[in-house]
Amino acid sequence: MLMRTDPFRELDRLTQQLLGPGTWSRPSAMPMDAYREGDQYVVVFDLPGVTADAIDIDVERNMLTVKAERRPVTKADDVQMELSERPLGVFSRQIVLADTLDTEHIKADYDAGVLTLRIPIAERAKPRKISIGVGTGHKEISG
Repeated sequence: MLMRTDPFRELDRLTQQLLGPGTWSRPSAMPMDAYREGDQYVVVFDLPGVTADAIDIDVERNMLTVKAERRPVTKADDVQMELSERPLGVFSRQIVLADTLDTEHIKADYDAGVLTLRIPIAERAKPRKISIGVGTGHKEISG
């Protein structure tokens, strides 16, 4: 039901390590999991250190875009940074959603640095039984 639009993820990761943090014009990728749970798809993004107000979720047609920004923590004037390995900047991920998903009823929850999106499967895509009508007889067409 989901199609990844990021075939060069490993190359992006290496580029991020070489070029530094993401910007709004060149965001870094964010890790995610996607799975089906009953009648919905669940997409989970790891966004540790990101506040909920720094996350932007958009759906246009079948394109889901999640953007987040991890901002630097303000430090006192007398603090000298010894080591900084946690990436800062902008992170983004785009996913093409199948037509069988109901993009009008996406639910988003953010807890402990994990963004969870629940996307219900559209009613028209769920399996259903088709009843068979019993004919009332044969009609002959004369012409």
